[in-house]
Amino acid sequence: MALGLALVAMGANAEELKSPNGNVALNFELNNAGRPTYSVVCNGISAIKPSGMGLKFGDNTDFISGMKVDGIEHSTFDETWTPVWGEENAIRNHYNEMLVHLSKPEQNRKLDIRFRVFDDGVGFRYEFPMQATLNYFVITDECTEFAMNGDITAYWIPGDYDTQEYDYTCSRLSEIRGLLSGAVTENLSQTTFSTTGVQTALMLKDDNGLYINLHEAALVNYPCMHLNLDDSNFVFTSWLTPDPNGDKAYMQSPCTTPWRTVIVSPDARDILASRITLNLNEPCKIADTSWIKPCKYMGVWWEMITGMSDWSYTNDLPNIHLGQTDYSKLKPHGRHGANNENVKRYIDYAAKHGFDGVLVEGWNQGWEDWYGNFKDEVFDFVSPYPDFDVEAIHQYAKQKGVYMIMHHETSSSVRNYERHLDAAYKFMNDHGYPAVKSGYVGSIIPKGQNHYNQWQVNHYLYAVQKAADYKIMVNAHEAVRPTGLCRTYPNLIGNESARGTEYQAFGGSKPSHTTILQFTRLVGGPMDYTPGVFENNISKYNPSNNSWVNTTLANQLSLYVTMYSPLQMAADLPQTYDRFLDAFQFIKDVAVDWDHSWYLEAEPMQYVTIARKAKGKDEWFVGGTNGAEPRTSEISLSFLPKGKYVAKIYQDGKDAHYKTNPQAYTIKEIKVTEKTKLKTWTAAGGGYAISIVPAK
Repeated sequence: MALGLALVAMGANAEELKSPNGNVALNFELNNAGRPTYSVVCNGISAIKPSGMGLKFGDNTDFISGMKVDGIEHSTFDETWTPVWGEENAIRNHYNEMLVHLSKPEQNRKLDIRFRVFDDGVGFRYEFPMQATLNYFVITDECTEFAMNGDITAYWIPGDYDTQEYDYTCSRLSEIRGLLSGAVTENLSQTTFSTTGVQTALMLKDDNGLYINLHEAALVNYPCMHLNLDDSNFVFTSWLTPDPNGDKAYMQSPCTTPWRTVIVSPDARDILASRITLNLNEPCKIADTSWIKPCKYMGVWWEMITGMSDWSYTNDLPNIHLGQTDYSKLKPHGRHGANNENVKRYIDYAAKHGFDGVLVEGWNQGWEDWYGNFKDEVFDFVSPYPDFDVEAIHQYAKQKGVYMIMHHETSSSVRNYERHLDAAYKFMNDHGYPAVKSGYVGSIIPKGQNHYNQWQVNHYLYAVQKAADYKIMVNAHEAVRPTGLCRTYPNLIGNESARGTEYQAFGGSKPSHTTILQFTRLVGGPMDYTPGVFENNISKYNPSNNSWVNTTLANQLSLYVTMYSPLQMAADLPQTYDRFLDAFQFIKDVAVDWDHSWYLEAEPMQYVTIARKAKGKDEWFVGGTNGAEPRTSEISLSFLPKGKYVAKIYQDGKDAHYKTNPQAYTIKEIKVTEKTKLKTWTAAGGGYAISIVPAK
């Protein structure tokens, strides 16, 4: 509810706005050239130095000079809202707001800048009122700056218009230029743009111990924002993903940009606990959300990722013509993973161990020439291969109490997907598929578009909105990084949009990777990271693949708590889980939806320890994910209500190491109370997981 509103005429150009608790302060003013500027202070320490704001337009005009303040409105807002699913069952949205009314007299144009200051940071956006002199317009550049307090530490991946699937680098700002080319590893589609460009969410730490996170919220009808660094002055400037003409955004007033966010705290745990990104999005637009349900699933996937089996059905033809190629006359190559017998095996295993769903990739025709050919009609999303009986599999799964999860790989042929979308979603309804994993591998078709420009950003949201019409949950891979839109459309139940577990079979990821994603990728929303890989040596699945999974088995268990998602996969093969059924028990037990979360330990790229209470149950789970160096985790169980409990602890064995002894783990049960303090040693690339229930 709004608690106060005031409109004041500005006699001076400077204005301060503080957070409800007074710890964060935003300062706004016009500089001598009439450019809007802002700065952010946390606990008296500068987080963002005075930084320029504004935009440039296609008619060679701008909002970066000659501006005048016409008035400022102040208000306060405080509410608590209930998410459909999440890390807690209630989220407080409490901020002080300042709406600055600006004009550019020489052009007779107006601009509003809306600031919201929370106890843990700041959000601001540009707003364009309806006006005769600015109806339809093209933004050619957004000139928002984020001026850092010196040569501070950053945790970054290279700026790229087409992928976020990179390992993170920790360095000083001055070192980014020299390290960036080496950080650009191979991807099926990638377009870097600068020797100092990086992606959001960007995690930073200054020499005062202040943690700063830069991102955006509510990315709608606008290109994704990267950050380009002036490494002489240590100033980041917003860098929008362009369209094929080099333009950034086509706008029609009244309209707004996405929010630019600065989350800031002297405690790294507060970055993980922040809900600024969600709070800056609009409330849920889906009236009936009863069909949106978090789930745990298995799938015919890892065997293809490792090269043990294939998505395709035949080697007979060099190319496929949908609707014309008769697969019944082609010879199967015998490596097709999505066959009836194999899929039923996964369904049986999922049912036996209490999983909700089974994903099947490679079920549909077209995988023989799906990638790299700029082929428009690549899939139709309704035609199965001869060895996959859609309806029979649906009925078999239904009898077992398991539902099927659809797979829509688009091969980035976006027009083709939109043409087929209604038919594909109806096909899902008709065959009992309540959720879809979509994919956007490869360069966008039509050629010249990028994964993160305005046109493509609009497509991702269109697919989610259309899915809601059919009561379908969406888990989009290779899509734009999330910005909290899952609050508005909670059927967006997951995304990949970062370097996921699959890369462990593509040469491996750094052991620190899952101790930085919580500070970066997960700031915008949950990630379908697909954890639970127990076999490190990929050559055991595919002798020609010498990749190694750079974690311990206990680390994999910890990810079910520390890598939040309402959609969690047990990614490894059934036969592997059968070798480690005692450890597999944690994956079976752990919840996917939560009443409360507590962030117990955190340091970017070093360690993350989180405790959570299962929604509606007296069950608690703890995950401690460690990075590259061994350490001892020390936590208190003070989050527990007063009482007696049994804790089951899954931890690294004494000689565990992600390279030399990754499958060494121990399991023990101990009695605990809310006064218990635990010390747990974690290996390099290691971790631990704990399940806690009331003592009988």
